[in-house]
Amino acid sequence: MELFRVTGGTPLVGEVTVSGAKNSVLKLMAASLLVEGRTVLTNVPRILDVTIMSEVLRRLGCEAALEGDTLTIDVPAVPGTEADYNLVRRMRASINVLGPLLARRGEVRVPHPGGDAIGSRGLDYHIAGLERMGAEITSEHGFVVARASRLHGARIWLDFPSVGATENILMAAVLAKGTTVIDNAAREPDIVDICSMLKEMGAEISGAGTSTLEIEGVEELRPVTHRTVPDRIVSGTWAFAAAITQGDIIVRRGEPRHLEIALDKLNQAGAHIDLLDPMQPGEGFRVRMDRRPKAVDIVTLPYPGFATDMLPMAITLGAVADGPSMVTENVFDARFMFINEMLRLGADVRTDGHHAVVRGKTWLSGAPVKATDIRAGVGLVIAGLRADGVTEVADAFHIDRGYPDFLSQMRGLGATIERIKVEDDEFPAV
Repeated sequence: MELFRVTGGTPLVGEVTVSGAKNSVLKLMAASLLVEGRTVLTNVPRILDVTIMSEVLRRLGCEAALEGDTLTIDVPAVPGTEADYNLVRRMRASINVLGPLLARRGEVRVPHPGGDAIGSRGLDYHIAGLERMGAEITSEHGFVVARASRLHGARIWLDFPSVGATENILMAAVLAKGTTVIDNAAREPDIVDICSMLKEMGAEISGAGTSTLEIEGVEELRPVTHRTVPDRIVSGTWAFAAAITQGDIIVRRGEPRHLEIALDKLNQAGAHIDLLDPMQPGEGFRVRMDRRPKAVDIVTLPYPGFATDMLPMAITLGAVADGPSMVTENVFDARFMFINEMLRLGADVRTDGHHAVVRGKTWLSGAPVKATDIRAGVGLVIAGLRADGVTEVADAFHIDRGYPDFLSQMRGLGATIERIKVEDDEFPAV
């Protein structure tokens, strides 16, 4: 097992550069299945999830090679129709091969997905939407099995603006016959990025970035070269890290327009936030905190609300803030698993349903903890920087799934941190 060992007491100061969004690039990789030929994605983060998704594509008959930040995907004329069971169970985003393969091949077998332990995330919306488009879908031996001679357009209402369901239905609809309308669609920048790439491929889509997407199916698409949108969750993580550690971080290529509520909360907490170039917001921004942060209440909501992926950072901010705060989680029912680990660091947090009351302390106390998901792992590392002594965060692989060059970036900001391998029995049970 590998863990991060963090010594507290050092504010993070310096610069980081944000690469492409994990939550976008994995879906762009799935979208490449819609067309034969070579798709090229640039600004790709070097993270474990990209490695896993590349292998998912290879086992479907594709070739995938990452050089630098450029990923080249060669899709055959007849890609496979069964996604690898063990790979899909490791990463939920791989369920997004369902829509493209169904539209392209007329049949697909995809295992029920795994991924982060953050709560129930069923496929009901995915399945209901595709069934409205003419698919016959069953569950067999741990697989979702979908068939359709050709999908047709339909009007689909999502009871909740599910990102994954919006993406799967969208990618299936671009090759369906007729018009598909998705009401209450997700609005995340990642959705807009997928729409942009699909339109470059020849898809006819309107409404990207709004709650209503309209897709007119086309007969065929063409492969393209596409640049991935910057990762707003990574950008937001560094912004919160600056505030939590009372540091000063320049976040290059961070897009503040994708983080308006998160940055506003940091401003309320006392942080100074400046755009690197007010005329070019995509150049990045700077976050400075020269005192202990003030407590602020935070509520997670679908975009453009405060992102659920940022909840661990919100809890950590509250844990070291001056005063009490309330953090409310409205998206995933098990996000608060992270709080159990924060309690080991001495945080004062009480939960009631989907609410957490956090009473801030000047300092936390270092202890062995365990990452339960990508964002929780990073939240615990950042918390360790505001803890007396040493904090060891086990299951470092979670952080690898979403944060490229994490160790070097942390060290570049002045953190005292190392990554070490230990035998499982060397790490206390937590």
